[in-house]
Amino acid sequence: MPDLLVRSFAPFLLALQPCFTQPSFASFWALTCAWILCSGRRSLTRIIQSAQLTAFKHYCSFHRFFSQARWNLDDLGRCVFQLLLPFCAEVLVGAVDDTLARKSGRHIWGAGMHHDPLRSTQKRPSFAFGHNFVVFSLQVALPFAPNKYWAFPILVRMYRKRQTNQRAPGKGGKVERKQTGQATVKQYRTRPELALEMIQMVASWIPQRTLRVLGDSEYAGQSISRHLPANAKLISRMNMKAALYEPAAKIAKRGRRRKKGDRLPSPLQLAQNKKAKWIKTTLTLYGKQVKLWYQTIDALWYPSAGQQLLRIVVVHDPSGRRRDDCFFSLDLTLTAAQILETFSRRWPLEVCFRDVKQFLGFEDPQNRVAKATTRTAPLIFFIYDLALLWYAQSGHQLASKSILERLWYPQKTSVSFEDILRTLRHATWQERVFSDPALDAHTRKILQPFVEWAKTLT
Repeated sequence: MPDLLVRSFAPFLLALQPCFTQPSFASFWALTCAWILCSGRRSLTRIIQSAQLTAFKHYCSFHRFFSQARWNLDDLGRCVFQLLLPFCAEVLVGAVDDTLARKSGRHIWGAGMHHDPLRSTQKRPSFAFGHNFVVFSLQVALPFAPNKYWAFPILVRMYRKRQTNQRAPGKGGKVERKQTGQATVKQYRTRPELALEMIQMVASWIPQRTLRVLGDSEYAGQSISRHLPANAKLISRMNMKAALYEPAAKIAKRGRRRKKGDRLPSPLQLAQNKKAKWIKTTLTLYGKQVKLWYQTIDALWYPSAGQQLLRIVVVHDPSGRRRDDCFFSLDLTLTAAQILETFSRRWPLEVCFRDVKQFLGFEDPQNRVAKATTRTAPLIFFIYDLALLWYAQSGHQLASKSILERLWYPQKTSVSFEDILRTLRHATWQERVFSDPALDAHTRKILQPFVEWAKTLT
């Protein structure tokens, strides 16, 4: 295997060896190390060049690793899941969301026009051409920072738009050519359906434990809430105009039994009720102490969850900075405060999306083949996971030597993924450059400034 990263990183790579054949594992080892060490744009050819992988294998082998080799992303997710279990609490918390990888080119397989949340506003939505990936992650607090949660993506699905017969503008226009890889009617699945598939898979891995799943309003509908496994509980955001009902009363009458009771006020009506009694409290949300008011009610949201009783929390911000909001939980053992604090753990997944795009080049690979397209970008999530696990086990002990001093930024106290990546690279360079006992003191003194300068590379 190519000796590219610090030796303490090897056990995490070896833990994933059962997912590959021997030749594929050698390619995986080399690509993972090269991906972490590479700076700047991370197209596959640049990854190969930056680490000089052609001295290890022919460059076509690394392209075939994504387009033809026998390995499965779900197997990788299962292995990473096993590595994460020692850090998890008795009740596991997961999150599901989707992210956009912007692309350009007419023949990129599976690409299409998708909503771009970063460029959109409430009044003016924006769309971008690219790939849309639905991601399931575990939210875990690591020992080096017990009060901060990290998102570990373990399952990924690519959302493909439904195939249409759109034609180019004009009379007799040709069929639109930007439809490479779009799903047929039988292949098509919505984002919530893809999310449900991943939730069911993770729940089957832990049949004796509870899995709480966090998702935004897109993943609150009946596609998920009515089909969850027995050990999975959903916590999500509710529409303020949702139709709420009392549970159906058990009355001995002839005919079909009622599925829902009397209509209740909607969350919007509850929030606008001037006679409502708000509960005032201060909670830790998104790492900050937040003052808020809330009301709670147990009711049915029949169009979404059917006859399942929900614990619903309507939230009001007394400062007026945020609009009224509503959340619900299928887990009735949680209090209103616990529902709000648990839902705030969904945010690390958004941070993960930002980190893999900014520091690991999630949008950079330009694959055109179907298998390579569905594998290359998702593999970056597992590289992200391995870097975090390495830091949790041994990297945090080396962090003091790789700190990048910023005198103008004295208030930073928490660790970011950029810090973790810098520590891993710095430890690698220190080991590779200075482990040779034949180096004299003068040579070490000359090389040390270059190693310190390399800290600034991203």
